[in-house]
Amino acid sequence: MSLYQKRRKRPEMNLVPLIDVLVMLIFFAFVTMQFKSAATLNITLPKVETAGKNEFRGTVTIAIDKDGKVTFNDKAVTDDQLIELLQQVKQVDRDIPVLIRADETTQLKKLAFVMDACRKTGLNKFSLQSR
Repeated sequence: MSLYQKRRKRPEMNLVPLIDVLVMLIFFAFVTMQFKSAATLNITLPKVETAGKNEFRGTVTIAIDKDGKVTFNDKAVTDDQLIELLQQVKQVDRDIPVLIRADETTQLKKLAFVMDACRKTGLNKFSLQSR
């Protein structure tokens, strides 16, 4: 037995290779990323003139089927008739919530028209029904 003990070196972690690997991973991520803008997707969004909140308590129901036909409380209506009916509803109570039920294949243009008609007549409390 010797009285002299050998001192062990503290283990050291070499950080330079770790930093090099990290920089290469970040560089690789940026090189392989694909950036797409909305202009390259060829999407024409509909024009909506107003904006508002969506809430639902449910008394007026507007349905749009896959062919774009609109019904107001289960009665088929044209676009002009829909606007007239919404104005009549507003005269009764402007806080009446409107439920819009649209088929999943309904054109966005038709859905935007119905939402815009609700907002134009002052019925800002409308909701979209989903599954």
